Amino acid sequence: MPVHAIVGTQTVPIDITLNGESRSLDVSPATTLLDLLRHDLALTGTKKGCDHGQCGACTVLIDGHRINSCLQLAVMQDGKEITTIEGLARDGALHPLQSAFIERDAFQCGYCTPGQICSGVALIEEGHAKSREEIREHMSGNICRCGAYPNIVDAIEDVLVQRGQFMKEAAE
Repeated sequence: MPVHAIVGTQTVPIDITLNGESRSLDVSPATTLLDLLRHDLALTGTKKGCDHGQCGACTVLIDGHRINSCLQLAVMQDGKEITTIEGLARDGALHPLQSAFIERDAFQCGYCTPGQICSGVALIEEGHAKSREEIREHMSGNICRCGAYPNIVDAIEDVLVQRGQFMKEAAE
């Protein structure tokens, strides 16, 4: 049954794959993807920070690319695959980066953590980061107000090392 996000009376039908599940939705043309996820679909892991695309708290994966969901209209996602923090775990097992965040205590208040993890997952899949400096550069769109950056970089580095995409000795 479609979920209705209504402003006035006009809605637009869209079909998306959300966290591996096909969904048919009717959404208002003015609804952002962030508001659709949080308010209409109750996926509250994605956070609303600045609502201007500057902090990265709302980062989700769209077709495997990290995107600030506050800057995307929901109607523009028709036919796309969207993954939120809730969709990263598989068969009851955390994504390796989720586990690394726990092991490295890569969060303090935790507010930015879902966006940091989604961005980090994309960074790992992109295969660009070969040094701590490159990890920091590629994660620069995600702000952590608590300053857990060293632990976030450590967690991402751990996963890259596990995958053979990062030479730890080169970083030391």
